[in-house]
Formats: sequence, structure tokens, C-alpha cells
Amino acid sequence: MNKTEIKAMISLLDDSDEDVALHIERRIVSLGEGIIPFLEEEWEETLNPDLQKKIEDLIHNLQFGGLMHRLREWKQEDDPDLLKGLWLVNSYLYPDVEYGTITQAMDQLYFDAWTHMKNEMHPFDQVKSLNNVIFREKKFSANTKNFHSPANSMLHLVLETKRGNPLTLCVIYMIIAKRLEMPVYGVNLPNLFILTYKMDGIQFYINVYNKGLILSKADIDNYILQLNLNPVDIFYEPCTNLDIIRRALRNLAFSFEKMDDLDKAAEVTKLLEAISDDTAV
Repeated sequence: MNKTEIKAMISLLDDSDEDVALHIERRIVSLGEGIIPFLEEEWEETLNPDLQKKIEDLIHNLQFGGLMHRLREWKQEDDPDLLKGLWLVNSYLYPDVEYGTITQAMDQLYFDAWTHMKNEMHPFDQVKSLNNVIFREKKFSANTKNFHSPANSMLHLVLETKRGNPLTLCVIYMIIAKRLEMPVYGVNLPNLFILTYKMDGIQFYINVYNKGLILSKADIDNYILQLNLNPVDIFYEPCTNLDIIRRALRNLAFSFEKMDDLDKAAEVTKLLEAISDDTAV
């Protein structure tokens, strides 16, 4: 279809015959995300608020369907990339934010951290050096005032504002650490996402939400005890990138629930289901 034919088809969304309008909607959806620029152009040109609303809904549905497809593809990769996964989560609210924008910001953080690293540093010193860059120089910190804001799950906003929730801050820290060849991994603690440094018989934990505070296994034991939970392996050992993105989506859905935006919460839950196993996550 050429541009004239597409524009003519879009104009029929406002047809007085509901069957015709419904047929056109289905036809547009079948064309996929490539038609979105034409829909946006029509939205700008029309003065009909009802048609604008239809177009807005169609654009959202096309973007949502595309995002679900990309998340499923991401899950099927041999080694799903963590940064790409969190960018896909970011795409739910900000589909126009490009992956390159995020990688550029992460590249700069990595370079600044790399300049402070020295050969043969002790693991504790490596962590302290990275803490100094991220929390003192770059001034990243916990968003305690608006803890449940969806913005805390949006990676590009966290990189801009330097405020985030435990998981998003941990992902930034962990990706930089991995690029510095530090054996740092995510740990799925209840109510708090943390990191662990684990290599050659050395293991300790890093609470990124508390400016990179180093914790021992005994500290984790006490935390689990305070929650009246049994100490199972998942609370101590590294989790997968897929686990992290699932948790990011759960966080985002919960944020929308706290805001009473149940429609968005339901949509994010669908995204979570798209990358969940048949068993409960």
C-alpha cells in the first residue's frame, strides 16, 4: 500500500458504519507497527477528538503488541542481555526512547568508573571504588520520597534524575561492575533487591539502595529472620537476568496498582506473563 492508500484507509476509522470502522481497525492492526507514523500524522491533521482517541488507542495497542513480541524474543535468546531487557521494560511507557541513548549513558558511567580502578585491587576495594563513583561523584541515590513511582522502573529516567528503586539502581551498578570484570550478580531477597560479589570462595553482598553498603551472610541471615522466613538458596545465590526483568515488571505493575491505574497494571502483568514459565514466577 502506498501513502495515499494508507491515509484513505485511516480516514475510514471515523466511518458512520460501525462494521466498516471495525474492519478498518483490524486491517490497521494487521499491518503492524510500521503504520504508526501514518497514524501519528493523521492524528496531527484531524480536528475530530473521537478520531484522535481511536488513533491513540490503536497506536498504543500496536506498540504494546510489538513490545510483547520483543520481550518473548528476548526471553528466547541464549543469554538474554540485562540492559536490553530493562530497556524493553522502559519501552512500555516510553516507546520512543532509543536503546542507543541508554547505552551511551552507561558507557560514560563505565568509563568514569574504569579510570578509578587499579590492577590487583582487593574485592572490597573494587566495590568501594565503584561506590565512590556512582554514589559520591555521580550522586545516584534511593528515591525514598516517591518509592512507588513508575518512574523508578524507567531506566532512562533513573539515569537522568539519578534516583531509582533498589532493582533499577542495582542493574546500573551490576552492568558497570560486569564491564569492569567484577563477578557481581543480582540476588532476589524478599522486599529488597541486592547484589552479591562471588568468586573463588569469596562471597559478600552489596546493598546498592544503601549506597553500596557491604553485607555479610550473617547480615542476610538476620534480615531473613526478621521477616520470619526460612533461609532458602534463592535469598543468597545469584539470580538470572530473566529473573531480574520479571521482578522489574512486577515492580512496575505494583507501582500502577498503588496509583490506582489498574488498566496499566493489568497490561504490565500481561507482559510479565509473556516471559513467565508455565509455573508460577
